[in-house]
Amino acid sequence: MPINAFASPDALRGQFSRAMSDMYKQEVPLYGDLLALVGEVNGRVLAEQPAVASSLQRTGEIERLDMERHGAIRLGTPYELTTIRRLFAVLGMQPVGYYDLTCAGVPVHSTAFRAVHEQALQTSPFRVFTSLLRLELIDNPALRQRAQQILDQRQIFTPLALSLIEQFERDGGLSPADGEAFVEQALETFRWHRDATVSAAEYQALHDEHRLIADVVAFKGPHINHLTPRTLDIDQVQAGMPAKGIAPKAVIEGPPTRRHPILLRQTSFKALQEKVAFTDQRADAMGSHTARFGEIEQRGAALTAKGRALYDRLLNASRQALAGFPAEGNALEYMARLGEQFSEFPDDLVQMREQGLAFFRYFVTDEGRKAGAFAGNALPHKGALESLIAAGHVRFEPLVYEDFLPVSAAGIFQSNLGDNAQTDYGTQSNQVDFERALGAKVINELGLYAETERRSIAQCAADLGMTL
Repeated sequence: MPINAFASPDALRGQFSRAMSDMYKQEVPLYGDLLALVGEVNGRVLAEQPAVASSLQRTGEIERLDMERHGAIRLGTPYELTTIRRLFAVLGMQPVGYYDLTCAGVPVHSTAFRAVHEQALQTSPFRVFTSLLRLELIDNPALRQRAQQILDQRQIFTPLALSLIEQFERDGGLSPADGEAFVEQALETFRWHRDATVSAAEYQALHDEHRLIADVVAFKGPHINHLTPRTLDIDQVQAGMPAKGIAPKAVIEGPPTRRHPILLRQTSFKALQEKVAFTDQRADAMGSHTARFGEIEQRGAALTAKGRALYDRLLNASRQALAGFPAEGNALEYMARLGEQFSEFPDDLVQMREQGLAFFRYFVTDEGRKAGAFAGNALPHKGALESLIAAGHVRFEPLVYEDFLPVSAAGIFQSNLGDNAQTDYGTQSNQVDFERALGAKVINELGLYAETERRSIAQCAADLGMTL
């Protein structure tokens, strides 16, 4: 089949994201209420803050705002991780970043599957935060062995999904009809199954070891455990959730409120208690499981290595000053300390760019296009770019952060697992082992942002008839 006859991976990713959202809305009705609230807040921000609306228009983000989602799944075996990588490749998604959550008492390490080019992200910014259970961290040898046996017996992918993955890899793409079938089949991996694969006693043993271990091991598949829309003002959403009958977690994860947001802020509603049928229970005597929840995110500027180091230092200082895990009882104190520490991080785009704290995308202005007289001139160094900016011929906007924060992810997990689930696994990061299970190297996200920034400068040069 000619390459141009294949379905676009970006289009398939968009279809999959919409199908996932529709499925999760049926499974977790509160997710639909959350979408409605986020839509109200975003509409209000766009109407009341024209500068925000203009920025989103210039960058093209306005077109992706309503469709933006990220999901999260937790896998149990290297086979599952390798195969999910192959599945996501059909959708144009690659593993970006390595996240170790063991230091926060969560026995998993993770990556994020997403598109890696800015144009593909504009088409569909769908991401899936994907975690692999670290069975070696289960202290009880017998329980560890039993968990491995249970996981080895399950198959979380349909036969047709596996066949279509192989077809994609062999032929270099899927026809539109096969692409539709693939989206339908791939969705089955993420569907909720109330029938557990373990007895009530086995579930309790896994649960007592760690609630997340029970969530991964005790079911037929890695049900999507949350799906996250993007808001333009997470503080408004947090404040508005109770009126909608949605109980929010106590603390918004990530940086404090800022005029120019950075990185990622997240909140969620508390995990739902759902009925499940264990293998040794009658249909009229079902048990329960708590894992799935709703989450909301606000995305800000992607930070450079220098900016990220400053962020990490200020966040660590805020938490050390609190002398405890941020929770309902100390939420106000924590937010106050966070604001105090982050006063050191400039809340001004010009300063952030001058100090090399964030990545930016550059655009030729209408004035630049009208001015002309640039043809043949070189744009070989930063000085020439600064001159164009000073003259009003080029402007800049911060690149949106497309990735995740391990401390924030752990905070979301912990708030839904319960404070008593915290376990100190020490520092046991193992990216080499994760990549061996993945069957590939994870991509460094900082390199992706640098490439996007460089491409935007090259496009400015081309638009102005200049050479690099």
